[in-house]
Amino acid sequence: MWIAITREVSPVLGDCELSYVPREAIDVARARTQHRDYQRTLETLGCRLLTLPAEAGLPDSVFVEDVAIVLDEVAVLTRPGASSRRAEVASVAEVLRRYRPVLAIDAPGTLDGGDVLRVGRTLYVGESARSNAEGIAQLRELLAGHGYTVLGVPTRGCLHLKSAVTQLDNGTVLLQPARVDRARFAGFRVIEVDPAELHAANVLRIGDALVMPANFPRTRQRLVDAGLDVTTVDVSELQKAEGAVTCCSLVFRVEA
Repeated sequence: MWIAITREVSPVLGDCELSYVPREAIDVARARTQHRDYQRTLETLGCRLLTLPAEAGLPDSVFVEDVAIVLDEVAVLTRPGASSRRAEVASVAEVLRRYRPVLAIDAPGTLDGGDVLRVGRTLYVGESARSNAEGIAQLRELLAGHGYTVLGVPTRGCLHLKSAVTQLDNGTVLLQPARVDRARFAGFRVIEVDPAELHAANVLRIGDALVMPANFPRTRQRLVDAGLDVTTVDVSELQKAEGAVTCCSLVFRVEA
């Protein structure tokens, strides 16, 4: 059974941390409507939803992906690179302890879950402004006994690694070559985003299904032409907060 942890949209989403996108006014009511549609999409694709209440003082807290990495054997609590986000971890940890033993990244390490792309037993980790060398080294040490390989991947011009590359199926990735070197994923079939859609590389995989933002039709067509099952959702208000579709959930499997 698939579990998807989500958190309701904070009323102060407009005060979010931003790094690579200009600040625009965010319609919080519309963001909540879009988020509900996103949640319903996850349920339609077979997820059991666990939803945390909104955090009035934590603008970015809807982006639950960044505070934990959930693997088959354990969950790793991150230490987000933005200090304003570190208070988000505790409530997600409380839920995760029901399903996994929990490990944690400690200071001075920083690590955002959006920088961690799992492909099989390999974790590609973005060397970004939010995830430092110490955080990546700690993750490698924490997971060494569980048989995972942790590989650092330089990124450029984007918040997280999963802004630049995400997995489509067991052998295929969607990649934005302006943000990450294609050579880092030489062992995969690579589908590049359409050049007109700079931010289109973030796609959420749930089993054989994919969820992607609705405003990237050209890249979506590339995926459909490759024989992939794609569902689109409108997350335009959440995108103004430098979010997308992987950011808004922690999706993992449990025994039914």
